[in-house]
Amino acid sequence: MKVVVLAGPESSGKSWLAAQLHAHFGGLMVGEYVRYFIDHHQRDTCLADIPAIARGQLEWEDDARAQRPALLILDTHLLTNKLWSQTLFGDHPGWLDSELLARHYDLHLLLSPEDVEWSADGQRCQPDLADRRAFFQASLEWMQQHQQPLVVIRGDWQQRRVAAFAAVRQLLAQPL
Repeated sequence: MKVVVLAGPESSGKSWLAAQLHAHFGGLMVGEYVRYFIDHHQRDTCLADIPAIARGQLEWEDDARAQRPALLILDTHLLTNKLWSQTLFGDHPGWLDSELLARHYDLHLLLSPEDVEWSADGQRCQPDLADRRAFFQASLEWMQQHQQPLVVIRGDWQQRRVAAFAAVRQLLAQPL
């Protein structure tokens, strides 16, 4: 099983690109638990919600891993939960890093906020490009610090699609 994670700031195309990859390469795709959580609780989240959101994301991921697909595409993972918790509340549950590092991810596609427009969807809250750049930089620094395999995805929508498809194609060509 090869595991690909889409990471980066909001409105950079993670969900769109995850769906594109899934439609083209097959496998299983896991969405963002936090969207489910917000839709079902109909309120702003708080720091006390982060453990439940993170555990929900892990449960969805673990359920998908248990099915052993050839390709598992994750629209997000705990790094996003950690960084959003830090951004919104100035703190995060300490166990998020150890849970992240305990799992194997074959490839992170880190999406840049540059060259694509931010779009409101009722849950997004970072319309300022500088804020999204900071989130991108924090993601990049964490991945580099922890030696996570990554490809930075930049450009317009078509360029992002081409770059992501090439990275996943290369990953799938590698032996297990």
